[in-house]
Amino acid sequence: MNDQLIIITVIIAAMAMFLWGRWRHDMVAVAALLVCVLTGLVPAGEAFAGFGHPAVVTVACVLVLSYGLQITGAVDLVVQKIMPKAAGPTVSILALTSLAAVLSGFMNNVGALALLMPVAIQLAAKQELPPGKILMPLAFGSILGGTTTLIGTPPNLIVSGFRAENGPGGFAMFDFLPVGAAITVVGVLFVGLVGWRLVPAQKRTDSAGFDTGTYHSEVRVVEGSKAAGLSLREAEQILDEADAQILGLVRQDFRLSAPWPGRVLRPDDILIIQAEPESLAGALSSLGLKLEEDVPPPEEPEPANNEAPAGKPGEEPATPEKNDEKRGPDEIVIQELVAMPSGLLVGRSATDLQLRTRYSINLLAISHRGYRTIKRLRTTPIQAGDVLLMQGTAEALAAFAAEFGCLPLATRDIRVPQRGQALIAGLIMALAVTTAALGLLAPPIAFAAGVLAFVALRVVPLRSVYLAIDWSVVVLLAAMLPVAGAMASTGAADLIAGFLLANVAQGQAVIALVVLLVATMLLTDFMNNAATAAVMCPIAISAATQLGVNPDTFLMAVAIGASCAFLTPIGHQNNTLILGPGGFGFGDYWRMGLPTDLLVVTVSVPMLLWIWPL
Repeated sequence: MNDQLIIITVIIAAMAMFLWGRWRHDMVAVAALLVCVLTGLVPAGEAFAGFGHPAVVTVACVLVLSYGLQITGAVDLVVQKIMPKAAGPTVSILALTSLAAVLSGFMNNVGALALLMPVAIQLAAKQELPPGKILMPLAFGSILGGTTTLIGTPPNLIVSGFRAENGPGGFAMFDFLPVGAAITVVGVLFVGLVGWRLVPAQKRTDSAGFDTGTYHSEVRVVEGSKAAGLSLREAEQILDEADAQILGLVRQDFRLSAPWPGRVLRPDDILIIQAEPESLAGALSSLGLKLEEDVPPPEEPEPANNEAPAGKPGEEPATPEKNDEKRGPDEIVIQELVAMPSGLLVGRSATDLQLRTRYSINLLAISHRGYRTIKRLRTTPIQAGDVLLMQGTAEALAAFAAEFGCLPLATRDIRVPQRGQALIAGLIMALAVTTAALGLLAPPIAFAAGVLAFVALRVVPLRSVYLAIDWSVVVLLAAMLPVAGAMASTGAADLIAGFLLANVAQGQAVIALVVLLVATMLLTDFMNNAATAAVMCPIAISAATQLGVNPDTFLMAVAIGASCAFLTPIGHQNNTLILGPGGFGFGDYWRMGLPTDLLVVTVSVPMLLWIWPL
């Protein structure tokens, strides 16, 4: 009983830490594992056995294969063939969402979304829609598509691993397909035909930009500018006409977050202003202000557009496809980059990274969602989903985006796709999937062989193999698997399952299945989906055993529930990724997410009972 109490306490504490978000998921998982080792729940010799678990190895290999498909342009070729050239918003959204769902079945769904986000941005401009109207259906489609195959999402691999440890062996590549395809088809049809209309409409954008929310920028009062000599109140009145507002004042390195309105502005004062992307240029020119981090291009000390760098963010100076022939290799451009949830930027500031000295890049502005910065721009920690307005040469920006896992929104010139390598990458991926599906090789072996082929044929540079792997996910899985195993070995899973069966399901297997599915879906909306699957699998197996029914039905319910996080921006990395570019707030997801959840439950329960009868 003491062991059961300890492991339940550890799980509850870990879940609380996951929800709090102060520590990264992998740190919380390792802490939980160490507590289990120190209390004797996990033998010291087995503490790190999770790193050799087939699910962990497969996840790492799939991440590398997905990276190879991205950088070779294999998916770009598919997009060109499939996307309709001239269609209305409904058909276009449905086609793009369907493509995301199909891709997510065979590659990492975060990678699939990252590949298609620039397409969605361009489509939004073409259809004259807010980007969020397309980005949220795209994210949901990529999440749904991951439920269709063994490698589509980490929870499927974890569920398969638990099944293998309990006797029958792991699930095959397409065992998830009947139920996953059903909810994916229904879900994609819903979000493509109806759901996108439920997405909160942000400010409409034109072809030159897209809604990234409001930027927080630092602007300097230069000698001779109109702002010098004005009071803050007078400056605010002028900025208000340009749809901008003053958040703070920096004078001689002292920051005033609520400066006295009568304070007179002096040259070299720095104003922290908040403005929409479309209003930033107007705000600068209205008072003759200059972006604090702005620098002139080489050999052009006083460029004509110095007052309003490159116009609005996303205009022609930042678009390589329009200006490649005119731009020199050292020309300064403006680029908007999204901080990926798994990227190396999260939690770090421009000062930490030494952007200007190490990368010759300037951070001009940050677009946060849901909170305001109270620090200087250069010392503000970057969060997942933030949109960064960056300035530098095209080469410097592309190299920076590749190294730190940023997603360029205005352009995609990180690497020029090569058709030959795209074909090779597609064939290797297809061969790995086929050999795993036919049972010729175990999935970890098949995909490890695919990674080896990628490296041998130079599809992925050797130095990039380890950069392509999201090590936080690998550590999270490897640490949580022994912790979840302790739930089963101590009898804690039996205890929790018995409580749910007696007090909620009343001993009814179908009701227990629904309760398990809904509980998993709600839990994964607030904590990592892989961690959710690891916690719920022992409970599912115990519940099925106590009821004397097929445990596969309950395990499949966990796989579905752990993958379907549609209510919050933190439940899935894809939801986080669209937070900034879509201009969303925390409470914007449930409007389309709740009906999607209800559809998943309505479709999946009958399908589970049919395909995996109790």
